[in-house]
Amino acid sequence: MKTFTLSETATSLKPSGIRKFFDLASGMEGVISLGVGEPDFVTPWNVREAAIRSLEEGYTAYTANAGLLELRQEASSYFKRKFDVSYDASEILITVGASEAIDIALRTIINPGDEVLVIEPCFVAYAPLVTLAGGIPISVSTSPENGFKLQPEELEAAITEHTKAMLLCSPSNPTGTSLNKDELEAIADVVERYNLIVLSDEIYAELMYDEAYTSFASIEGMRDHTILISGFSKGFAMTGWRLGMVAAPVFFLEHMLKIHQYMLMCAPTMAQFAAIEALRAGDRDVIAMRKSYKQRRNFIVKSFNEMGLTCHMPGGAFYAFPSIRSTGMTSEQFAEELLLEEKVAVVPGSVFGESGNGYIRCSYATSMEQLMEAVKRIKRFVDKKRDKTMNVLSQKGGEY
Repeated sequence: MKTFTLSETATSLKPSGIRKFFDLASGMEGVISLGVGEPDFVTPWNVREAAIRSLEEGYTAYTANAGLLELRQEASSYFKRKFDVSYDASEILITVGASEAIDIALRTIINPGDEVLVIEPCFVAYAPLVTLAGGIPISVSTSPENGFKLQPEELEAAITEHTKAMLLCSPSNPTGTSLNKDELEAIADVVERYNLIVLSDEIYAELMYDEAYTSFASIEGMRDHTILISGFSKGFAMTGWRLGMVAAPVFFLEHMLKIHQYMLMCAPTMAQFAAIEALRAGDRDVIAMRKSYKQRRNFIVKSFNEMGLTCHMPGGAFYAFPSIRSTGMTSEQFAEELLLEEKVAVVPGSVFGESGNGYIRCSYATSMEQLMEAVKRIKRFVDKKRDKTMNVLSQKGGEY
């Protein structure tokens, strides 16, 4: 086969660390996967029925590039009702998943050499998407001592004359960390002072367990600074529908729409009809799913702490992020050996950035029965590794 010169940007990208372990697990029998962040619930029937009805009625053509007006109007009501922030339908764009929304937002605001602050540990796609848009991702580490919550002084210390924007996710993937209103206001002061653009990834907003959700766009003075990313995958159990939405002032949105037009034309029509139903009549199902996730969260976090894997209590999303440093293993080593020896798939924290080293991400979006069995296997694995370490140290005359 002939060889060709390819894009240095494309060839330098690393494959997703999450998918690596998912692919390994998919080829093994009897594996319990706590890896991929996907609800274990099926999309509610009334939402599926709305999509079926749209097909039966022949709605199979393109929609407007920005999405069905009816859906954007419904989204406008949703943002006001849930987030206490007002957006007109003209300020809302329906995208192919929240990932597309992040991609086109970055492409809209970045010029070559612009720096974008990426708060770590973070979703694996953030830094690569900044790079693909021509920007420079700058890592801002958070610490377990603060529950992985971004501190204003950490944010300010990372800002340079080239800083253009920041990516903020609350509740967070992979830590589940959630920022309350006071904490967001402290960050907003820095954003205002340095005139930053904030891409606020709020895909997990429906999955808050202990306190009300606060959107960054609702903080006083922040609406004009914010590109709000939302969608249906996580809260509404609609991952396979590939439908997201972005809300922002027209100043941003009109240019995002142009990129969206050339990339994708529009989001899938039947998925948009399903989304209308989800926004109108989905609250009861969302509440039920959230209640189940909270029960699982409480169980798995308690279990990790009891087995000596220190784990903070996540305020939202459906991830636990326990420390595995007490085992003396790296994140990659722990995840690989756990999969091979006990057939439990987790994601090494290192794939989420440098500050994720020494941790693993475990999705509790699976049944309680599966979680109970997974916890039993993980404890057996941890005890075995600790016994081995103690034996080695004993032979050397050391202490554990």
